[in-house]
Amino acid sequence: MDLRSTLLVVGGSTCSFKLINTIIRYLPTPERALLKAWKWRNIGTSLAHSALTGVGAALCFYLQPQMLNDLISSYSLHSHKLVAVSTGYFIHDFLDLALNQSVRLSWEVLLHHSMVISCFSYAVKSRFHLGFAVVSLLVEINSVFLHIRQLLLLSGRTNRSIRPSRTFTVTSWLNLGTLLVFRVGILGWMTCWLLNHRQKMHSYVFMLGTVGLSVISTMSMALFYRLLRADVFIDSVCELQLKDKDKNKF
Repeated sequence: MDLRSTLLVVGGSTCSFKLINTIIRYLPTPERALLKAWKWRNIGTSLAHSALTGVGAALCFYLQPQMLNDLISSYSLHSHKLVAVSTGYFIHDFLDLALNQSVRLSWEVLLHHSMVISCFSYAVKSRFHLGFAVVSLLVEINSVFLHIRQLLLLSGRTNRSIRPSRTFTVTSWLNLGTLLVFRVGILGWMTCWLLNHRQKMHSYVFMLGTVGLSVISTMSMALFYRLLRADVFIDSVCELQLKDKDKNKF
C-alpha cells in the first residue's frame, strides 16, 4: 500500500471501531452492566479488536513463515493492512478513553496506547519492522481472555466474594496461562530480539522500540501481579472461608 492507501485504512479502521462501539450500545446489555454502559461498550470494542488482530497475526506468520527470518524488511500486504487496522483501533480507543474517563483512572492505558501508536505509525509509514509489529499483536490472543474476564465481572454473572462461577474460573485460568505465554513470553522474546539486532537499526528506531517495550513490559508484569492477587490469592482465601462456614454447620 502507498501512503494514501495506508492513511485510508487507518482512518477507516478508526471509524469502523467507532461504529462497532455504537452498535454495542443497541445490543442487549446485562442489567448490572447498564450502570457502567460506557465501560461495557469500550471493553466490547476492545474484544473485537483483540480477536481480529490476535488471529490475524497468527495467520500472517502461517501464510508467510519467512517473515520470522526477517522482521525488519520482510512483510506481506496482509501484515501491512493488519498493523494499519490495529493503529486505527488504538487511535479510536485513545480518544474514547480521553473523552469519557478521567486521566487519573486511564493514564496507564493512555500511555500504553501512545507508545503503540508511535511504533505502529512508524512501521506502517516506512514499511520497515512490520514483522516485529505483527509479533507484538500476538499479545492480543491473551487480551481476548482478559476482556472476556472484564465483561463477566461487569455483567455480574460471577461473585468472587462468594464463589466464582465455573465460566469465570475457566476464563481466569486461560487468561493467566495465555498472559504468561503470549504477553510475558512474547514481550521477553521481543526484548531479546531487539537487543540482538541493535546494529541493524537506526538509533531512533532502537530508542523508540526500547522505550515502548520497557513501558509495555512493566505494565504487563504489574497486570500479572494484580490478576494473581484478584483471581488466585483472593479466591483461595474465599475458598477457605467457605470451608470454615461448612464446618460450622455441623
